Amino acid sequence: MYSHYEVKKVKATMKIDRIGCIADDSAKAQEALVELTRRYGVIDLANKRTGVDVIVVLGGDGFMLQMLHRFMERKTPIYGMNCGTVGFLLNDYSAENLPERIINARATTLHPLSMYARCLNGKEIEALAINEVSLFRESRQAAKVRVAIDHVVRLQELICDGILVSTPAGSTAYNFSAGGPIIPLRGNLLALTPLAPFRPRRWRGALLEREANVTFEILEPEKRPVSAVADFTEIRDVVSVNINEQPKISLTLLFDAEHNLEERMIKEQFVY
Repeated sequence: MYSHYEVKKVKATMKIDRIGCIADDSAKAQEALVELTRRYGVIDLANKRTGVDVIVVLGGDGFMLQMLHRFMERKTPIYGMNCGTVGFLLNDYSAENLPERIINARATTLHPLSMYARCLNGKEIEALAINEVSLFRESRQAAKVRVAIDHVVRLQELICDGILVSTPAGSTAYNFSAGGPIIPLRGNLLALTPLAPFRPRRWRGALLEREANVTFEILEPEKRPVSAVADFTEIRDVVSVNINEQPKISLTLLFDAEHNLEERMIKEQFVY
C-alpha cells in the first residue's frame, strides 16, 4: 500500500491519502476492484459514504455517467478506468502506478445542464444532465415542438421525432449519432440537434452560447405526447421544458496526459 509520504515524493502539491473506488457489476470491474484493494488499500464506496480525496470509477461510460451524478455533491475529483466497451470518459485500465497516474492526471471541469419540465398533470420536475437533455415522441405520431432561445421564438413549429440539447462533453454521444456537431470542451457552446426532422425539412440544428436559455413548448401534447430525458431521468407527458447550463455546479474529471478528453474529442472528428 502507498503511504502518504510515498505519494508526496511523486508530487507534493496533491494529497491523496484516501483513494475511494467503485466498480460496476461486470466480472472485469470486480476483479479490478479486488486488485486495486490488494495493492493500494482503496476504499470500496459501493455501500460507504466516507470521505476520500479522489474517486476511482471502474466500468464503462454508462456507469461513469451514473457515478458522476451520484457523487456530484461531493465535489471530489473522479478518475475513471475503462472496464467496459468504448470508455470515452475513462482512462485505460491498468493496476500499475495508480497513485502516480492520479497525481499527474490533467483535470477537466464539466458543468451540467438543468432541465425544468412541466407535465400535463400539472407536476413540475427538475433534473440535471451531464450529457444531454432529449425530447422524444411517445406515440406513432410525430411531435410538434415550438423552440425559443432566450425567450425569442426561433421555430414556431418543428415536426420531428424529438430534439436535444447537448453539452460539449455529451456532444460525441447521442448528439453526434443524430448528426449533431462535436464541440470542443472549451468551445463555450451547446448543440441544439433535431431528431428525424420532418418540417422544416432542411433544418439541421444550431450552435448556441453556453449561457443560452432554451425552451421547448409541446404543441398538441395530448394528441402528440412527448417525454423529456435528462441523461437517464425520464419524465413523461411534458408540456414545456426549460434548459440552461448550471455554471455553479462543477464536476472534475481526471485524465492521463496522453488520453485527455480534449484530445479525444479532436480525434473523434477525424475517424472514418
